[in-house]
Amino acid sequence: MVAPPRAVVPPRPVADAGVRKVLYHHRTQGKAVEGVHIRGITDALRAQGVTVDILSLPGADPYSAPVAMSPTRQARPWLRLMARLPEPLFELAELAYNLVAGWRVLGWLRHNPDADFIYERYSLFMYAPVWLARRRGLPIILEVNDSALVTRVRPLFFRRLAMAVERRAFRDASGLVFVSGIFRERARAAHPDMAPAIVTPNAADPAKFLASPAQRAATRARLGLDGSVVCGYLGAFVPWHAIDAFVHRIAGRLASAPHLKLLLVGDGATYPALRAFIEERGLSGQVVMTGRVGHDEVPGLLAAMDMAVLPSAGDYTSPVKLFEFMACGVPPVAPDFAPIREVLEEGGTGWMFRAGDLDAAVEAVLARSRDPLELERVGANARRYIAGHRQWRHNIAELLEFHHRIRAGKTPWTP
Repeated sequence: MVAPPRAVVPPRPVADAGVRKVLYHHRTQGKAVEGVHIRGITDALRAQGVTVDILSLPGADPYSAPVAMSPTRQARPWLRLMARLPEPLFELAELAYNLVAGWRVLGWLRHNPDADFIYERYSLFMYAPVWLARRRGLPIILEVNDSALVTRVRPLFFRRLAMAVERRAFRDASGLVFVSGIFRERARAAHPDMAPAIVTPNAADPAKFLASPAQRAATRARLGLDGSVVCGYLGAFVPWHAIDAFVHRIAGRLASAPHLKLLLVGDGATYPALRAFIEERGLSGQVVMTGRVGHDEVPGLLAAMDMAVLPSAGDYTSPVKLFEFMACGVPPVAPDFAPIREVLEEGGTGWMFRAGDLDAAVEAVLARSRDPLELERVGANARRYIAGHRQWRHNIAELLEFHHRIRAGKTPWTP
């Protein structure tokens, strides 16, 4: 029996929350996953009648050509140049950006004295907006997706400085929003005096992932997927997502599973080598690689899938693609990291394998591919779960409730 959905905070009417104007500040490229998150939060706030202004890095507007794949290719030239700096210089540039961010936020505040609060996607070495908000008595809520505590692709050079700035920012903010419970607890252990914090995992908008049976049929026919059980992947082809490693592991098993095809959507650093491997092994008939696609193609491609695999994920992160798969009724097979266990019900809305064990991931995909009726049942459950509990509007309901309690002095609050 499928367990009942988890309870969520009911939406509070905007009139009760008293929120009319919000500044969303971020220092990301505004593309790929971070762009999806920024647009999800912003669109949901605006749907509640809240005016939201976004302050982005110059050239990093998340609403400008929000292509789903390859954030590196989408980056402006000066951003790509920054990324090539030696790590010490890169981090000093991040620290220096406080001057730019502070000036821009101050300018916005002077023109918007009626703002209700600042919502900032926290970045390492960033403190100026928190300092300004405190000086003006304006609440600032930090959404924490990154931290000096986590293992990084580019290890921190000035880690002690990053920790010191983070400790100050987490302490002086009005509130913190973490994407997983384990992430909040790690931060609390390192920064015991941090501000009140809530946990809101990522989400999806089911309305943006609607595809008709005709679209599904057309996509499957175009890609040669008719008559097959399709296991999909959507995202960046980078080492830490391990899609290349997964394909290498399952390659020798595909001949014994002629009913199964893989549909791999996206591109990235490991894409060329993986495509070459598939061609060399003669697997192009069972492994379809689309390359980079635009957002308008994504719903049809997702609709063509019967299940999806996430070979790897961060042990503290909340993968947006997990929720997008579920919103489409595509049941995921995902690693059993704590943040995924918080939102995925084994056998109810998806399946999990032991994190880091790609052989177990291969076995799970092969086993589930043999039961199309079960895939359909679990996929329908997954879509119902997203529709009822993990849309972006649910995140906004929790955020506005959190802001209300901050204003009322009723924190700390741990939902």
